[in-house]
Parts: sequence; C-alpha cells; structure tokens
Amino acid sequence: MKEIVLSLLFMIISLGNVEARTFVLATGVSNYGNEDINLNQTTKDAKRFKEVMETQTKDITLLTSKNVTRENVLEKLRAICNRAEKGDRVIFFFSGHGMPGAICGYDKAISYDDLISILSGSEASEKICFIDACYAGSMAKNATDDGWKKTVKGAKGQIFFVSCRSDEYSVESPFIGAGFFTQALLKGLRGKADKDNNRQITVIELFKYMYGDVLRRSKGEQHPQLIAPSSLHDIVISKW
Repeated sequence: MKEIVLSLLFMIISLGNVEARTFVLATGVSNYGNEDINLNQTTKDAKRFKEVMETQTKDITLLTSKNVTRENVLEKLRAICNRAEKGDRVIFFFSGHGMPGAICGYDKAISYDDLISILSGSEASEKICFIDACYAGSMAKNATDDGWKKTVKGAKGQIFFVSCRSDEYSVESPFIGAGFFTQALLKGLRGKADKDNNRQITVIELFKYMYGDVLRRSKGEQHPQLIAPSSLHDIVISKW
C-alpha cells in the first residue's frame, strides 16, 4: 500500500513539473514575384529570428517568400494554436510588406483581424506577435473604439510588438542586413534588453530597448508600438 501511495505522489509531482511549451511560426517575404516590390532583408529577418528562437524551443516552423501565402500562414498558425495548451506560448513573427489593416503575404493580404481571431481561439496562455511591416501600427488605429478594445485587449494573453505607427514605413537597412525593428528585436532577445541584469527579459524591457534603438537608427522617423495590457508587461519573454 505504501508503495502505491509513493507512486501516486511521484506521478502527481511529475505532472506538476511539466514545462510549458513554446510554438513559433516565423515568416518573411523578400520575393513577391515582382522586382519593383521585392525586398532585400525580410527573408533574412525570419531566418535570423528562427536562429534566436532555437535557444528557447525546438518547435519552430519557418516560411519564406512563395510559401508565405495567406492560406499557408493561417493554416500553420491555426495548427500550432490548436496544439498549444494552457500554460504554453505561441509566437508569430512576420517581416515583409504591410498595408493599413494587414500584412502582405506572397499572394494576398492577411488581415490583423484574421490573426487575432485565430490567436483568440487558442488555449495558450501567451500569444506574442512581432510584426515588421509598414503601417503595422494600423492594428491599433481604432484603439479608442470600444469594439476594438474588447477584441484585442480583451483577448487574454495577446501581446503585439509592431514596428511602426499606422502612418509610418518600416525601414530595412543594407548596412545592418535587417530591418531596424528586427535588428533591435534580435539584439534585445540576446541580452541587450536586460536592463536589470537578471538574465531574464520582460515584455516591457524588450519594448523599451527596441523603441530606443529603432528611434535612434531611424533618426526619429520610425516608432515601434507595444499593444498589450499593462498586466502582461512583466511577463518574461526570454532568458539568455
């Protein structure tokens, strides 16, 4: 009887120590099939983001250029959102063209409403998005509208880092081999954002570092935005 009780206790302790999982979907479009609108650094952005995320998780899906179709992105995002359970984390990264209200996949626009809808249906405790695209701040253009607040701020666990305001461009630089936003993100996750030197980087630490770095590099022309309730600002987003 004693052995059975000890076995049950061991099982309970083991279940309680199951680590939360992180699921990542990294996407970037450089080749849009038209030389007039192709980009130079965005596919590299996605690949470099994947490399940094490999220090945090092995569950990473990478899509680039022709594979970043609207259907493919939403299908892959839906799949990882469905796999994620309470306590888990979902991360979505996009680098490419943007337009008011949407990011531009290889073939069609992917609206922010599409992304929010899928993320809202996930059991994951934290859903974090990094959007490096022009007009990315248009996600929050109706921030004073009650309906918008209920949709985004009421969606538990959703955090959006977007590269610029709704009327700004998101700049990529050949000198640093990445977009200003993505470059700041990667440096921040690697430790630059760790203001209190505890080897843990919170949401607000990362954003403050990125904001300052992008503002400096863009000479005040690009302003990253954090769209998340203050209750999520102290979440540890990475350890280094």
